[in-house]
Amino acid sequence: MDFYTTFVAFFQEGGPFMYPIAVVMGIGFAIALERFIFLAHETRHNRKDYEQMLPLLKARKVKELAEIARRSSSPIARIVVDGLNRMRSSRRRQDIEYAMEEGLLEALPKIERRTPYLATFANIATLLGLLGTIIGLIAAFTAVANADPAEKASLLSQSISIAMNTTAFGLMVAIPLLLVHSLLLSKTSSIVESLEITVVKFLNLLEERPER
Repeated sequence: MDFYTTFVAFFQEGGPFMYPIAVVMGIGFAIALERFIFLAHETRHNRKDYEQMLPLLKARKVKELAEIARRSSSPIARIVVDGLNRMRSSRRRQDIEYAMEEGLLEALPKIERRTPYLATFANIATLLGLLGTIIGLIAAFTAVANADPAEKASLLSQSISIAMNTTAFGLMVAIPLLLVHSLLLSKTSSIVESLEITVVKFLNLLEERPER
């Protein structure tokens, strides 16, 4: 309860710029949560489909592979479907590769969507904190200029302390957002790399032996 009371007092003393920073925090962490859940789901889904399709691909069981790929909605399955569809009209590796790369490019926007906003929101939170502090300092110096000389030092110290709350709050929001942004970028890169590896493995395994 003491922490809650302290935080409420800290927030109230920070001035009006604490509210837009809080809005940025809410939006940023909502995006982070949605992206984390989405990417975790995509990772599990891709891994499951990959483990099912790889033995069929190695065994050159194209029909069974196509059935599993078409039943799934994972990016890795859609890319394999694009490759299998192109195989019907062309057996050239380059043509199949182009089709699978096109599927990869179609999957990337959904995987990478909204994650860059987190870095932007972190910067906005920091800048809003600094702006709030500067405006608070301007107001503090203006008020001190007309105050009693005996009270100026105490009043100025108190005003500066309050004005710095916005910078502190902005950093408290920005640092976690940057950390989460880095984590999500790592998970996104891992998914993209797994899709690229699937394209190469698909093409290489198809060329190993003639189709049964």
